[in-house]
Amino acid sequence: MADTSIPVRTCVGCRRRAPVTELLRVVVRDGGLTPDPRRRLPGRGASLHPTAECLHAAVRRRAFPRALRCSTSLETGPLEDHLGQQVSRPAAPVPGGRPTAAPPTDRHPAGPHVESRTSSDEPPVKSSR
Repeated sequence: MADTSIPVRTCVGCRRRAPVTELLRVVVRDGGLTPDPRRRLPGRGASLHPTAECLHAAVRRRAFPRALRCSTSLETGPLEDHLGQQVSRPAAPVPGGRPTAAPPTDRHPAGPHVESRTSSDEPPVKSSR
């Protein structure tokens, strides 16, 4: 039997894992970040959710130079233009008739807030050594 699983990658912006079909591949071309939606351009690539939140998180964290192993600063203009076109363009109909739901935008791109396991009301735990 053939294995039909879809590869999983990590978004450089929010650090969440997702199937490659949900992520946009980004490569370096002429000193700038170039979107590679068909995943065909040569060179090392980084995966990113196609949202402005993940792009800003990746730029803020300086994730692109690390992921792409590039020591120079990278121009984000072409990538921002591509994402702007994706947002302004209405979603294409899905073959099969069922529209896909857009990801929630009210969530923080870095993930949910994690609460502390201990409250400040409890005394610290001391261990005997």
